[in-house]
Amino acid sequence: MPHILIQEQELNRDLDFKNSDVFTFKAKGEIDLIGVSLEGEEFLLAQREKNGNTLIKYDKITRSSNLNLLKEALQKFAKFSNANVIRSNIAQKSSEKIVKELRDIKFFEREFQTDKEIWIEIGFGTGRHILHQAKKNPDILFIGIEIYKPSIETLSKHIKLNEIDNILIVDYDARLFLEFIQSNSVGKIFVHFPVPWDKKPHRRIYSIDFLNEAIRVLKKDGNLELRTDSQKYFDYCLELFFKFNKIDFQIKKNIDLEISSKYEDRWKRQNKNIYDLTLTNFEISENIELKEDFEFDFEIDFEKLHNSFENSSLKFEDFIIHLEKIYKIDDKSGLIRVTLGSFNRPECKYIYIEDNKIRYFRSKPVLSKANISAHQNLKEWFRKHG
Repeated sequence: MPHILIQEQELNRDLDFKNSDVFTFKAKGEIDLIGVSLEGEEFLLAQREKNGNTLIKYDKITRSSNLNLLKEALQKFAKFSNANVIRSNIAQKSSEKIVKELRDIKFFEREFQTDKEIWIEIGFGTGRHILHQAKKNPDILFIGIEIYKPSIETLSKHIKLNEIDNILIVDYDARLFLEFIQSNSVGKIFVHFPVPWDKKPHRRIYSIDFLNEAIRVLKKDGNLELRTDSQKYFDYCLELFFKFNKIDFQIKKNIDLEISSKYEDRWKRQNKNIYDLTLTNFEISENIELKEDFEFDFEIDFEKLHNSFENSSLKFEDFIIHLEKIYKIDDKSGLIRVTLGSFNRPECKYIYIEDNKIRYFRSKPVLSKANISAHQNLKEWFRKHG
């Protein structure tokens, strides 16, 4: 990834950030963070010592998705600091593959709208099943959820080869994704051959919370389909289903589908049993609209906070807040690195305190139930400590 290496002595002097149109501050801490404002985007560059010299690269938490913008910021910083650049890889071409169908979770939070019925596949693997379904049902909008990047790139390649235009992909934790989908809008949810997680059952897709969300987003007569080769996982899910008062489900065993995954083909060659557990929804659910502006409507004493700051974790039933590091700009300004939100998918953010006023730096947290609760408790923490 883009970076520059500068002779150490070149950055020993203080730079005048007040007279820069691009670089807004330097926050000093375990490493130094340099604020960047470029082409309407805010992000950070990280500065640290490396073998007696200074390495400048992008900060992972605030990294812009525009790689050219990161390179431009590094080039401008080299010019701004008038430093002697020993090494740079800015001119190298990126090896990252662009996946046109891939959407950030912010898209589903803020922009996603469709008049089509939605079908969701969780963990699409090589993509055989979702591709088959998308070609067979061109009027359905498919959302494929996957965290394994080679699988995402493989599916994207086949989408292009088959000229399919009704699949969107999201790299996000499936246990949380359904929060961003409107009630009664989904016809089918496929969960085929999920990882059983026998030794870490808390990591399983299926849970009471997941089933509640699945029932909410499913249309009347919509289906949630589990297909698994693990009898333990099947038994676990069946036990979950019996905890619901009003529910209808169907059990099948060793039934062939029109299309099978490479994993299913492997299991069949090994004469393993394949279990199907299909839930049918009969409820019409109310729409749930989450609201939170993620603002801080008060000021704090940053100097007091800086002097008393300690790395600390605040654990609650459904979310976590981890106050990790603090960086000082001046007596009234600085940054705090914080991890907050769901145990399954916490977000790393910076809190920017400028003249004792507080805001999230680069972007606000995703609008989820866990993040709303975490933000409200974070506000109380600032009132207490600042």
